[in-house]
Amino acid sequence: MARFLQALLFLVITVGLVSRRVQAWGSPKIVRPFEDISKTYVYVQQALWYAMKEYNKASKDQYNFKVVNILKSQEQITDSLEYYLEVNIARTMCKKSVGENENCLLQQNPKMQKVCN
Repeated sequence: MARFLQALLFLVITVGLVSRRVQAWGSPKIVRPFEDISKTYVYVQQALWYAMKEYNKASKDQYNFKVVNILKSQEQITDSLEYYLEVNIARTMCKKSVGENENCLLQQNPKMQKVCN
């Protein structure tokens, strides 16, 4: 009987640890749901910089794109900070071979203009 109780206790502890691990590996626990935050918030600007860097890296276009308007910015707290950003981006006159340049002007030629929402 004592051996059965030890095995049952071991099973309960194991299930408890596994369920906590599933919570940690599954969807994160939301501490605070998405809330609107200032578009000028420093972390919004950093997230946009990183997102545009990755977008331009993955894009097949020969020109870089940059953010022209922030439509919506939200932050959610889970086990980390998560941002939801809606932006308009447009093609610049800087080619990717030049590298990243945040001072690039937007395309003026109507045939070359491209704006994405």
